[in-house]
Amino acid sequence: MDFLSEARPSPIAGTWYAGDPHTLAHQMDALLAAVKLKQEDLSGRVIGLVVPHAGHRYSGQTAAYAYKSVVDSPRDLVVILSPMHQYYPEDFITSTFGAYETPLGRIELAYDELRILDEQLDRRGYKLVQVGADQEHSLEIQLPFLQRAWRTPFRLMPVMLRVRDGRKLSQFAAALYETISASDCLVIASSDLSHFLPLKEAQTLDGETLRRIGRFNPEAVLAGDNDGSGPACGAGAIAAMLETTRRMGAQKVQILNYSSSADATGDSSSVVGYGSAAVLIPE
Repeated sequence: MDFLSEARPSPIAGTWYAGDPHTLAHQMDALLAAVKLKQEDLSGRVIGLVVPHAGHRYSGQTAAYAYKSVVDSPRDLVVILSPMHQYYPEDFITSTFGAYETPLGRIELAYDELRILDEQLDRRGYKLVQVGADQEHSLEIQLPFLQRAWRTPFRLMPVMLRVRDGRKLSQFAAALYETISASDCLVIASSDLSHFLPLKEAQTLDGETLRRIGRFNPEAVLAGDNDGSGPACGAGAIAAMLETTRRMGAQKVQILNYSSSADATGDSSSVVGYGSAAVLIPE
């Protein structure tokens, strides 16, 4: 597994989020400052997050709840698991670039860990495939939050998942755990919830999805997406994150915030749901 020296050029800066670095930094800081979390809800160390991935205008405030939970706890290594909305004929995908670029700067990929993950997957009969020209927004949209929440360097393991099969995801989680178990690491699942439903219907379905996440039940999250009782475009990413963090010793999921696109647009006829959650290990 080889990586290019140059950074992946952003396909979404200036559209999904602000392209000017000063504007973007101000917006990230304002979203984080607006969040007030109860410390009793966060008893333990946060090692996993569920975070939405719409444009910052729509889901940024709900995303900020997740990042506020780790604002005082920078990590050396961040794993971001996301869907890949474009078609691609592989299950587990990462970048061929050596870094991701946002208007706030360059984030280096964790080359060694990605190579180890590839080896761990290969032992289980799978592979981690590299792509160069992906347009995926759901992974990149998280990066400015981390850059402003911590303002210190971290290394990135980006993995896009095109699989919702429980057995494959369990094998992936085992491989990821073997890769990162000795690291000071945060594992992020990037996912929106229901899409393009009337607000009341969306709230009902999204409530069910969040209950399943809150019960720390990756199998139920996948089942809800598969049968429509709890849809989430990143259900595979959520399930893989929950199983990985469980292996790391996490015992609790705290739901932090819920919103919908109607909060930004005022249109309740067809909305997208957004939820954020923190996964905690006892201290």
